[in-house]
Amino acid sequence: MNVTEKNQPGEVFLSRVRESLTDEERELLCRINPAKLPQHIAIIMDGNGRWARQRGYLDRIRGHEVGIESVRVAVRACGELGVRALTLYAFSVENWKRPKREIDALMGLLRRFLRDEIPELMENNVRLVASGRLGDLSADVRAELARTMTETQANTGLVLNLALSYGGRSEIVDAVRTIAREIQQGLLQPEEIDEARFAKYLYHPELGDPDLLIRTSGEMRVSNFLLWQIAYTEFYVTPVLWPDFRRSHLYEAILDYQRRERRFGGVKEEST
Repeated sequence: MNVTEKNQPGEVFLSRVRESLTDEERELLCRINPAKLPQHIAIIMDGNGRWARQRGYLDRIRGHEVGIESVRVAVRACGELGVRALTLYAFSVENWKRPKREIDALMGLLRRFLRDEIPELMENNVRLVASGRLGDLSADVRAELARTMTETQANTGLVLNLALSYGGRSEIVDAVRTIAREIQQGLLQPEEIDEARFAKYLYHPELGDPDLLIRTSGEMRVSNFLLWQIAYTEFYVTPVLWPDFRRSHLYEAILDYQRRERRFGGVKEEST
């Protein structure tokens, strides 16, 4: 493929990729406009159980295990492109309703990920943070999470935000509770609350709203994810199941995003 002058920055991206790309990935990457990258990408990682069933596994956990590689791929690719933040929906407040055996297995995978991925996160200059009702997590998981966040806190590249025991409604309720306490204490007046002020009480307001939300497995719902933040987020739904999600799928989502016109409720001015 001949790379036009407009797409020359894509070659800079290619030089930063450590592992070899397929021809398809290379072609897609060269078409990405670095000036129009989404700065914050959020992903609903759906389809792990379906992936396992389709391959004859009796245990859904196998899909979650394979899905860890998809997490690794997404984190690497976003970091290489220069995306500022990546939020992954790892465990929802509703997921606590699942069978105890599955929850225990998921928490075990999370502990292992947090422990084993530190060298990868450090090598790629990734800072880890977490959003959600983290107090619901077991003490050993919280300890691993705190250790990994401490180890990576000085990194200056991609911010990886894991949504754990997370719910969009829960986040809003928690923000309201904090605001109510501050009003009770005389630290805040009701008249001072507007949208910008309210957003500061969310779990990680410094990340900003996602520009692009990707959902795998083809489901057309937001599943109680980032309800406040996605008011003007661009959605991209792919039928690909999460364990099969690779660089080419991320690049396709970004290219689709770059073809859209974001008006945020306004209209585009037409030249006369």
